[in-house]
Amino acid sequence: PPWLSADLDPARTIVIEPAMAFGTGEHATTRGVIRLLQRVIRPRDRVADLGTGSAVLAIAAAKLGARRVAAIEIDHDAIGNGEENVARNGVTDCVTIIEGDAGALLPLVAPVEIITANIISSVLLELLPSIERALVPGGHAILSGILIAERDDMIRAVQPGWRIEAEDEEDAWWSATIARR
Repeated sequence: PPWLSADLDPARTIVIEPAMAFGTGEHATTRGVIRLLQRVIRPRDRVADLGTGSAVLAIAAAKLGARRVAAIEIDHDAIGNGEENVARNGVTDCVTIIEGDAGALLPLVAPVEIITANIISSVLLELLPSIERALVPGGHAILSGILIAERDDMIRAVQPGWRIEAEDEEDAWWSATIARR
């Protein structure tokens, strides 16, 4: 939060004003995506963040070197908070908040090298075909919002077309980086 960021390096810090939008960086699913994102992002990558909420993951991608980040959010009430956080973190030059349905908008921002999606597992499964079409060959999707108890079901659901490249667990939550086979 802003009141704890005064003495921190802005290049290595994400400042999020807590509001109604999900994603302050304090949740295990958010931290899981950021840990996995650091392993795959390359300078100049194009990223789509589905269900961006506060835009914390979009901001992280920009600060890790992404060229362009499309931050898609369906909840109208989260849009203003996401835009404020993008401006507060100085990444307006590469992060764009887009209001609407991720499944419908993802084809319009494609192709991308990385997709982040910290959303409940049932929605992630619905979005998999759109994610597949939006990724460039060799691209990665980082999925989170999945309970560890759902891990095996999610792995079965993404196979045989995807491979799990990395996993992250914290508390009751599981996150994974997947890529096309």
